[in-house]
Amino acid sequence: MIKNLARTIGALSLALAPLLPTPAAQAAPAAPAAPMAEVTTLADAVGLLKVTEENRAGYTSSSFRHWNAGEDTTDGCDTRAEVLLAEAVVAPAVGADCKLTGGRWTSYFDGQEVTDAGSLDVAHLVAPAEAWDSGASAWTAEQREAYANDQGSDVSLAAVTSRTNRQKADKDPADWMPPSPEVQCRYAGEWVATKLRWQLTADDRELEALKVYAEGPCEDVIVRYAPAH
Repeated sequence: MIKNLARTIGALSLALAPLLPTPAAQAAPAAPAAPMAEVTTLADAVGLLKVTEENRAGYTSSSFRHWNAGEDTTDGCDTRAEVLLAEAVVAPAVGADCKLTGGRWTSYFDGQEVTDAGSLDVAHLVAPAEAWDSGASAWTAEQREAYANDQGSDVSLAAVTSRTNRQKADKDPADWMPPSPEVQCRYAGEWVATKLRWQLTADDRELEALKVYAEGPCEDVIVRYAPAH
């Protein structure tokens, strides 16, 4: 009888074994938490920027690889197309090879209504050349690619008319602001948020221009950013 009881207990143990957590599973580390978003006033955010002189030595247009396969690597769309889809006021049709037809957008910088995706640029809020001047020259190629295709923040990339993007080029706020006055405070806040997100520096003229906005018409702007690395 004792032997039969032992056999029964042994059989139950074997049956239950797959249901019980293994020591390895119990000890598995938790996934790292996403960086917490920092929230502050524009004036305080400007005060967090480190000031250095700009140095463009070694920069080329190929220093930042874009566009790559985008945030969703299975949708057949590159980063540019994904940003256009995300920012569309009226969604375009998506055809073969992610060709976009129809749709409607409002260009951030100048408020223009656009109905042709080909007339839009996806602008880097802080242009790659400016990022290079501000610290990205010391990054790896992988970090620069991540910057150039950054969809982890909804302010890093923006759909704008090609004309205004050409006007902006690689200028900082000391030399260029969006022509629509109603978005200039937003732009100043997002410029600083992008620089802080990527731990980029500012030069003296840039910092002084940002202070003018932060201490004047944009004093109520709130800056939100999460560190990228």
